[in-house]
Formats: sequence, C-alpha cells, structure tokens
Amino acid sequence: MPCLSDVIAALENLWPAERAESWDAVGTVVGEPGQKVGRVLFAVDPVQDVVDEAVKLGADLLVTHHPLYLRGTTTVAASSFKGRVVHTLIKNDIALHVAHTNADTADPGVSDALAGALGLRVVRPLVPDPADPDGRRGLGRICELDHPLTVRELAARAAERLPATAQGIRVAGDPDAVVRTVAVSGGSGDSLFDHVRAAGVDAFLTADLRHHPTSEARAHSPLALLDAAHWATEWPWCELAAAQLDEISDRNGWGLRVHVSRTVTDPWTAHAASTATESLGAPN
Repeated sequence: MPCLSDVIAALENLWPAERAESWDAVGTVVGEPGQKVGRVLFAVDPVQDVVDEAVKLGADLLVTHHPLYLRGTTTVAASSFKGRVVHTLIKNDIALHVAHTNADTADPGVSDALAGALGLRVVRPLVPDPADPDGRRGLGRICELDHPLTVRELAARAAERLPATAQGIRVAGDPDAVVRTVAVSGGSGDSLFDHVRAAGVDAFLTADLRHHPTSEARAHSPLALLDAAHWATEWPWCELAAAQLDEISDRNGWGLRVHVSRTVTDPWTAHAASTATESLGAPN
C-alpha cells in the first residue's frame, strides 16, 4: 500500500493547491504522511455523517470538495461539531484532504463532471484561466446539447440525472424556450452572470441563485436560469475524482479501493409546493 504522502502527491498533481483562490483553504487537514492508505472515500462535505461513513467503511483517507475550516479556527475541541469531526478522524487514523476551488477550475474539474452528468458536450471554460495556454482550465463550462430541448425538458433532465434533493430544479424564464447551448457551473454561480451573458448561451444551470441577482439577470436578457441544489451540482465531481485516482492507483500498482459517498449532505430535507391562488402582497 502507498503512504499518505504518495497519494497526496498524486492528488496535488491533479489539483495543485496554488491554483486555489486566495481565500480558500485546501490541502491536507488531518493525516500522518507516513501512514499507509488502502481505502479512500470521496465526498462533497466533511460533516460527521460522512466521517462516520468513512469509519464504517474502514477508509484511511477522506477526500472532500468543501473545506472543513474555511475561515480558520482557534480550537478543535470536540464540543464543537467541526472539532468532533477532527477527533473522529484522528482516533480512527483517517486522513482528510480538501480540493475546492483548485478542483473547480481543473481540467477536468467540477463543472466538467456536472456537464457529463447532464449529457452535455463541453466546448470551453466559461471563465478561462489566463495561466492555461491550452485554454482548457477555468471556472464553469460552456456546453452544447446533443439536440435542442425546451427549458422545461432540460430542467426535467437535470432533475432526473442529478442526485435527488428536496429543492429539485427551479427555473426562471420561459419553460417552452428552446435551448441549444448551456453554461454550467457547479456550486454557487450567480456571480458569473456577466460571463454567461457574454457567452451568448440560451441557459445557465448552477446553484444558490439569489432573488435580486436572478431578477436583474432576467431583466438583462431572455437567458433561462436553472437553479439546482449546491450539493447536487458538485456531487458528480466525486465520481470523476474517484475515477482519476483509480487510474493513478492502477498505473502505480497501488491497489487502492476507491469509493464515493452516497450520503446526502444537502442541508434541505423537505419541500412544500406553493398552493396559494392569490398574491399576498408581501413586501420585498
């Protein structure tokens, strides 16, 4: 079995820490470099349910997309839920490694996995990385459909192919408008509206769309917006990343057993459809 340091070196080659945003917190959070690694679990969130899954699985390494401590901390006391995560990992000899914005912009990265899950053909990055001479890295992806769909049909495809969540897929725009080109961005994407409009696509699928940016985007153009759950748009990356590590393991003769967590860590647990027939005239 390889040492943790060997596996981390391979992961850093896929998602170099220097390509993360300056505000991000990526890399190894917990782990002894010399410990042996035989089983790896990929997940979106380093929460207690996922850590408990890693313990039950007998994993030696947990790789997550979201950081555990994004804003830093002064304590890992088990009285806090993040401290309890750290204690559980250390007590069970499980390392934790994070690939966040460095995985978002990778080639292939989070949005490639999202496009693949939706059956879209990637054309180019939405926001290219100027440091990439090949023009393949960057944030988000501009994609083409295999054949035109209505917005309604594209939303139904997303609802069918992405992991099920309480939210499902919300749509802003004409449900019967025809879509041939789509921009996608895993995770929160309403900061990218200027780039999406400049790309001239018919629709934009992302997550965490807020009221005012969405309203303003709709006022600017007939662009259709599809809003999925944050966790659901990033979960396909876990399968992509696991496959990448599997290939590295085979090439090096490591014999790693690589798994993807099916634990749903989307925080929303239920949805009630609106039934009111009249506007209540609520203030903004």
